[in-house]
Amino acid sequence: MKTVSLARDAMATRFEMVLHGEDEPGLRAAGEEALDEITALGGQLNFHCAESEVSRINAGAALGPVQVEPGLFRLLRTAKRIHEQSGGAFDVTAAPLMRCWGFWGGARRVPSPEELARVRASVGMELVHLDEENFTVFFDRPGVQIDLGAIGKGFALDAAAGLLREAGVTSALIHGGTSSVCTLGTPPDGPCWKTAIEWPRLDRLEHTGRQQLVAVTGLSDESLGVSSSSGRAFKENGVSYGHVLDPRRGEPTQNALLAAVALPSGAEADAWSTALLVSAEDGVAALGQAAERARTLLMLPDNESGSRLTCSGIEPLES
Repeated sequence: MKTVSLARDAMATRFEMVLHGEDEPGLRAAGEEALDEITALGGQLNFHCAESEVSRINAGAALGPVQVEPGLFRLLRTAKRIHEQSGGAFDVTAAPLMRCWGFWGGARRVPSPEELARVRASVGMELVHLDEENFTVFFDRPGVQIDLGAIGKGFALDAAAGLLREAGVTSALIHGGTSSVCTLGTPPDGPCWKTAIEWPRLDRLEHTGRQQLVAVTGLSDESLGVSSSSGRAFKENGVSYGHVLDPRRGEPTQNALLAAVALPSGAEADAWSTALLVSAEDGVAALGQAAERARTLLMLPDNESGSRLTCSGIEPLES
């Protein structure tokens, strides 16, 4: 049994994969093709690149229907469905809010209620219309923008895994920045791929024990999405604001510290981990209605202990 490891920078993170099989040149060729697909999708979905297809949609969809590539259209359809299933907790139109709070292109700050109300008028998947027959996207009003960053890595991993399967690869693990993981089959030495979920790095969460992992979960032909609000956080007037926003309120979520979701689809695992971070236990209930095979772990703030865990199918490590 041969092992091939490959890596590449794409989508503002590091993608790594390990492949097992008998044909080492074949494994390497399949892995390189999969990484090429991830790179190509990164270019297509790049919100910050004026030449990307997402930017072309954002520039023109308020003026009239914009035709998009079928794969991207299906991704938008998935995003719209999860938006509805999650009660609006997952929303790829939240980009104007990110800019309003200074997480993009400016100093991080708490906007005024008037500014927030003005920006929120351009946020919501109900403003995005998808024409299934013509593969077109139309926005109800100027100012609406889509950003697929919360679902794009998982989507790219799904596409890469599909190419690996077509090439005959039956044992592989791919991750993007460790927060998005996709697996094929099992490793040669065990019944599943073991994937660690780390404690979030938050100033308000002081975990001083020796164990730095929340859980280690097994995956086989399954994907894992992990979301945390710790990245790019800032404090103002003693309040910590993370970069994951609740699009329904227009403010950074305070409901959960970390959310992990295991599902067959990488795109859906990524999207639902964001939705659970936003809506916490309500999101777990919504996911349970939407997907029978979902497994979840949710870390919630607790005034007495700092945090508490609620889990379904992902067992935490003993602290």
